[in-house]
Amino acid sequence: MNLHKEFTLVDLFLDQEFTPNTGQKDAIFSLEGPLFLMAGPGSGKTRVLLWRTVNAIVFQGVPPEKIFLSTFTEKAAKQLKDGLQTILGMITNKTGIPYDLSRMYIGTVHSLCQRIISDRRFIADRSRVKPPVLLDELDQYFFVNRTTFWKTAEELLHIQEEDIRTELKEYFGNRSISRHDTSQSLISLFNRFSEENLSIDKLFEHAKDNSSQPFLHIVKLYAWYKEKLASTNMIDFSLLQQRALHLLLQSEHVINEFEHVIIDEFQDTNRIQEQLFFRLALGKKNLCVVGDDDQALYRFRGATVENFVQFPKRCEFYLQQSAKEIKLNINYRSQNQIVRTYTDFINKVNWAREDGEGYYRLHDKDIEANSKDQDLSVMVTTQAKSEDVAEEIAKFAKKLIDEGKVEDPNQIAFLFPSLKNNVHVQRMKRALEKEGINVYAPRAGKFLECEEAKSIFGLLMKVFGRPQRQDYSGPYKDYHDWLDTVGIEVQQLINKDERLERFIQEKIEEITKCKEDYIRLLKTINDNKWSLHDIYKPKEQKRILINTPLLSQQAIRGLGTDRLDKVIEQRIKRGKAFTLQYILNRATSIDWNILDIFYRLCGFPYFSQMFKLAENGTDEGPVCNLSMIGEYLSRYMEQAKSMITGGGLIEDKFRNDFFGRYIYGLFRVGESEFQNEETPFPKGRVSFLTIHQSKGLEFPYVVLGNPGKKNRGIPRNEEIIRPLIEGDNEPLEKISEFDTMRMFYVALSRAEKGLIIANLRGAGQMVDPAFKQLFAEMNYPILSNVNIANLSVVQVKEQDIPKVYSYTSDYLLYLKCPRNYMIFKKYGFVPSRSQTMLFGNLVHQTIEDIHNRIISLRSDRSDRND
Repeated sequence: MNLHKEFTLVDLFLDQEFTPNTGQKDAIFSLEGPLFLMAGPGSGKTRVLLWRTVNAIVFQGVPPEKIFLSTFTEKAAKQLKDGLQTILGMITNKTGIPYDLSRMYIGTVHSLCQRIISDRRFIADRSRVKPPVLLDELDQYFFVNRTTFWKTAEELLHIQEEDIRTELKEYFGNRSISRHDTSQSLISLFNRFSEENLSIDKLFEHAKDNSSQPFLHIVKLYAWYKEKLASTNMIDFSLLQQRALHLLLQSEHVINEFEHVIIDEFQDTNRIQEQLFFRLALGKKNLCVVGDDDQALYRFRGATVENFVQFPKRCEFYLQQSAKEIKLNINYRSQNQIVRTYTDFINKVNWAREDGEGYYRLHDKDIEANSKDQDLSVMVTTQAKSEDVAEEIAKFAKKLIDEGKVEDPNQIAFLFPSLKNNVHVQRMKRALEKEGINVYAPRAGKFLECEEAKSIFGLLMKVFGRPQRQDYSGPYKDYHDWLDTVGIEVQQLINKDERLERFIQEKIEEITKCKEDYIRLLKTINDNKWSLHDIYKPKEQKRILINTPLLSQQAIRGLGTDRLDKVIEQRIKRGKAFTLQYILNRATSIDWNILDIFYRLCGFPYFSQMFKLAENGTDEGPVCNLSMIGEYLSRYMEQAKSMITGGGLIEDKFRNDFFGRYIYGLFRVGESEFQNEETPFPKGRVSFLTIHQSKGLEFPYVVLGNPGKKNRGIPRNEEIIRPLIEGDNEPLEKISEFDTMRMFYVALSRAEKGLIIANLRGAGQMVDPAFKQLFAEMNYPILSNVNIANLSVVQVKEQDIPKVYSYTSDYLLYLKCPRNYMIFKKYGFVPSRSQTMLFGNLVHQTIEDIHNRIISLRSDRSDRND
């Protein structure tokens, strides 16, 4: 059916200079029934999803709100939405028919689940719609790691916290009994329980049948955890999916709400997601899944690769309908030799089932490179010790940059199985820096070890003071050693800048004044024999409080205006009076927060030069780190939900909470990884990424810095969960080997023009047997012998799918202040109160402009009618 006789979808392909291959075209035009798209690396699956959606909306008349499109990342969702807006906008110009994407379900599965549980279409009791507060991974960690949780654990299990942690250390096989390690293990298992949709009753029954005391304790804690979150209307990512599914199971009409359900990266979905997607598609049966089982990386987060491998069987079970199968097997990203390398590599282990009936992966994918070049594109280093390999690779990278083979160092990516506590990674970093190449490697160590973090948190520590060191060893001692180092380094920074020194001193004096005001007002309250819990009565008490000796003008103003007094009197009449404690806190609160002071600090030369480096494209790394710091400070403010008051400062509540709990928690978790939808890796620097971080990305040159990963046996969570679930799953003893092969397959397939593989030997280093076999068969050239001149020049290419810019939020903000635009739009800085006011004024002005324009248009029409 073609709703537009004046043009066809093929005409649109020509307009956009898109020539789909046979598989792509078949996928774009196949809109009826289940569709199984096996999409190899670089096969153009995003374009296929884009054009398939355009076909449904424009030529099949499917309303956008009837399409459910789930992507793995927010970046992928934004890319698709931008592409749709561009193409549909072009069609609107041709036909005059508008397309509204605002109600289309497009985003990550978590964001779409959030919409479902808030969307009245899916709610049986429409009077009860109150969206829950979503805990992300960091929020969840702080919830489980806090003292309140462990005090409750002691009450529930009737044993001391240390005994609980000792028991769980043995059960999980942890290295220590620390609260941090135990919390991480509990969170991981809690999430698996939720993702597998396991009921509390089933978990208790399993614990009883297996006489497992540790497992029983974990189930009791999980039951309390779920109940506590529910009672406070909070939810974590895993429970969010569970709630969405349960909601969809309550009503039958939901199965017809979407005409098309499209799921990207289906190999990385979990069991509850699979049930959710099939539920949504049950009515129309138009379920399209796209993925590649060889790129399944997220088993540790509960992903089940069998969802994709066995999709045709699952369609028969859930939908009672066969799925059409299409291969997207042509790689448009990589040169020929790179494609041959990763396709040969994945076959170096035995994927056959033990009974001889098929394989644990999809076979016969027939992946081939679109490029038929015979150019050199895969190289290996000399087989040598870590230090020598690092030096060899660093010199090669230097030549690539110096001889103009890459336009920017960020076109070279170093990928590793892991970055934390990795000696080889540190050697590689030092070797590159020795060659004058900057490295962006937040995960190579703790984020708090980067210079920008040490400087900002060190300056905040100078303002508020540092928590007292307790007589503990281990990570706690390491943290306080870090605080000592930060204190010394930041004092050297202060000594070099008199203005900065004065600013810090001013803030310290403001804090001191708040403390003194609090003490003086508290004395007045005690002298008058009032209690802090008494109702505040302005007519009787305000003048007495204002006459407190030596009270500052700021505190006097904080006690309120006549207008506030009237509001307080009205609240007294309504039975919602303020206490003296509230008014005391209000009068002695600081007129700024930690995010405000962060932006003030960014204005001093040490930090402002970082913005200049980003502005001229020299080095974006420091600004990316500052953006991350701003995000962490904003998170803390959301958690703390309180002003900085004189009372809190006197009792060291703020200092102990901010430095003793929050920053210490970040130190333990090792939080890092700047992520920006527009700029995934900063200019001017070579990026060090984990292979998991590189998923979905591509780079002109990729260095696989460590082609080996220790086989640690069967993951403990898999051992615990496997008896609780049903299905045809990969053997437990094969999991580690299979997952390692998939991980390296992803790494090898990220490269476009050049792939360099380290060939390590020596203590602590290893090369996976599959790589050894590959090296022997392929006879790759040694890196130091490669003539750089023979390699092709890499140029920055335009994106296949265009971006969409907003006139009001992008262009007007850019005109107002290009640096402001760069900071908030490009690098994702979190606005403080002053920036929020700026944006509010901008929105207000935009609305006013639109209103005036509408009036003008109406006036024009009226004149013409006259």
